[in-house]
This record gives sequence, C-alpha cells and structure tokens, in this order.
Amino acid sequence: MPIERLGTGPRMSQVNVFGGETVYLAGQIAKAKAGASIREQTEEILANVDAHLASVGSSRERILQATILLADMKDFDEMNSVWDVWVPQGSTPARACYEAKLNRPALGVEVIIVAAR
Repeated sequence: MPIERLGTGPRMSQVNVFGGETVYLAGQIAKAKAGASIREQTEEILANVDAHLASVGSSRERILQATILLADMKDFDEMNSVWDVWVPQGSTPARACYEAKLNRPALGVEVIIVAAR
C-alpha cells in the first residue's frame, strides 16, 4: 500500500496518508508566543488541523481519533471551550486527553489527529 508524505523534513512529516484512505497528522502545536492563552493556542492548532486535512481532501467531519496533550490539566475546560465549538456535533471522534510535559515551556497544548480521507 502506498504512503503519501507531505511537509516532510529530516525528523518528521506533517501529514501522512496510508493506502489513500487514512490520514495521520503530526502533533500540532501553536507557535506559542510568550503569554499565549490555552484558548489562543487551541484556536491556532485547530486551524492548522483544518488546513492539513483540507490539503489531502479530508475535513474535521472525517476525524477518527484525536489525542490531546495538555501541559497542565487545569487548562482542560479552557481547551474544551474551543474544541466543543470546533468539533462537528454528530461527527465527534474517539478522543483521549491527558497531561504531558511538552517540549517548550510556552506550549500548553498539542493535538494529534487520525482521520479518514
């Protein structure tokens, strides 16, 4: 089965499509300017998710699974206030959310997506 890779660099690809049907996004993070709120970071990340999915002919309605990493679970409600407006009701994916140390102190949230094309 063929694998399409987009946004490929020396360490990772931003988008992989397996067998023409399953889309895997790299963990999406915000540019995370100092002081950016969880709301702002989540909005930027979800806009990136939309753009990456559209680039391969998919959309948020086709998301199968989402994994959300928060640097601090105290931000769960703030992140969800953005997620709940963005995610299409009736097409909500399987989802996990947990606390993890992210790779830069300014980062508060990271989102990993698997979708159907």
